[in-house]
Amino acid sequence: MIENIYLVRHGESLGNIDQLAYKTTPDHNIPLSEKGLRQATAAGIALRNWIVLPENEPLRIWTSPYQRTRQTTEQIRQELIGKFPQLQTREHINLCEQQFGLFDGLTDEEIKEKFPHEEAHYAFAEKHGGKFWARMPLGESRFDLALRVHEAFGTFHRDSERYKFNNLIIVCHGNTLRAFIMRWLHLPYEWFDQFPNPGNCDIYHIHYNQSGNGEYIHRTPEDI
Repeated sequence: MIENIYLVRHGESLGNIDQLAYKTTPDHNIPLSEKGLRQATAAGIALRNWIVLPENEPLRIWTSPYQRTRQTTEQIRQELIGKFPQLQTREHINLCEQQFGLFDGLTDEEIKEKFPHEEAHYAFAEKHGGKFWARMPLGESRFDLALRVHEAFGTFHRDSERYKFNNLIIVCHGNTLRAFIMRWLHLPYEWFDQFPNPGNCDIYHIHYNQSGNGEYIHRTPEDI
């Protein structure tokens, strides 16, 4: 049984610093900044100090296949491998960022200029149906993202049962992280829109208390 899940948003990326990075580099290939690499190392140190396992119990990291999450995972792995020699990392494509379709990499002004009809349709859907349900043209809504993330849960459970690990680290993206918490803890969809987007390398700990109910704790690396 998975008893503890540590969710980590990737470190600061070049796209977080300057949206113009998306003009020359696809979203999936945006790397971390120097600060992002340091944040990822700090997250690894925090997790090393936080996680306590019985001797020889395995530990798994599942990560999004994007460049910035791969780099974050590698920095974390370097900090953990000495303490947890059986640590292994795996990728799951369902953990990638929300797909923004026609709006990918564009500013609000550029979207209105290049795709006025599509922007108007999306704005209408968001106003009347809510942001969670509004689908990006040729992309995903938050609803679509939540369904996609939930599809990965069976993989995690089967992996846990086969290799007998109870602790899991997930490295992903802000919206993906929120979708994971919402679906894992069976929270209502309104929670997603009310919950703030996590900071770079913020850590959320989902654990099961003595009553068997899941709950989460938000911590930054500096808290640990």
